[in-house]
Amino acid sequence: MLKLVRLALTAAVLTAIAIRLRRRARLPDRRTEPSPPPRGGSVGHARMGLVWAGIAALVALVLTVALIPGRTLGAASAQRTPVGVTPSPQSSLTPSPPAVTPPAGTPTPESGGSACAAVSRPVAVRPIDPAVRRAVNRQWRRVERWLRANAPRTYRTLAGPGRAATIAVAEAQMGVDLPDDLRASLLRHNGSRGRWAFGLGFWADGSANLGIRQIRDAWRLLCGRSAAGGWEGTWIPFLATTDPAAAPSYAAPSYAVADAAGGGLLWEGEEGGMSPRMPSYYTLVRAVADALEHGTPLDGRQPVVVRGVLRWQAESPPRG
Repeated sequence: MLKLVRLALTAAVLTAIAIRLRRRARLPDRRTEPSPPPRGGSVGHARMGLVWAGIAALVALVLTVALIPGRTLGAASAQRTPVGVTPSPQSSLTPSPPAVTPPAGTPTPESGGSACAAVSRPVAVRPIDPAVRRAVNRQWRRVERWLRANAPRTYRTLAGPGRAATIAVAEAQMGVDLPDDLRASLLRHNGSRGRWAFGLGFWADGSANLGIRQIRDAWRLLCGRSAAGGWEGTWIPFLATTDPAAAPSYAAPSYAVADAAGGGLLWEGEEGGMSPRMPSYYTLVRAVADALEHGTPLDGRQPVVVRGVLRWQAESPPRG
């Protein structure tokens, strides 16, 4: 349609130029004496007016055709529709919402998962109470100082600091808020790595602190296994036994958990089942630091270093 408008305007311009050149050709030479004006001068002006009126009418006609939608456009668009496809009257106006896919590995009621599996929520980085973070870091400095001086091989298994954004993603995928003291600990050491990795679990050798992603994966695994009950969605696993010899009665690793609802710590006992052990994660870090610095037993186990590796051995009974 724009081409028609351009052609009309071009035709008008060319017509005007041609008429102008024709008039100039009829004019006498300016060096000769001017001749009196022809008698038909008014007639010539009338003809020019008619020419310009015709050009204006042509342009107006083309613009009218361009602005008024006709059946030709609808027919042309209908020809572009694939054969056998019936277009929806609202398909071009209302886009369909994107499909929401839950994170891989998340148990759902449709897949037979347990009721503790939560729906993903928006990711949001939550602030940590500064007093809690200072207190946790103070206890960690005590643990690090002792390990560096007495058990360097165990000290090297401590992972670097975690990221607040990674914690927020894990919380969003689980639908559970981690306690502040546990988050502060993960921001200092994102778990531990390697053989004989350091763990805040004096209850068994071969216990390793879990990183952020390991916590999320273990939570999903335990939720999926507890479809018949026995596991709470607010239980956050933070430590797992990695040495089968440390717990021969268990076919799978045992876990220590922090209860996000109450803040207390629970872990599996010798007879199985979760039982409360500590009032908070911070209390556990402080108790471990005290046991390391003073060499005192903790819950029947004493810290011992063997070739640069920290071991928690059962306390020897007193000699009678």
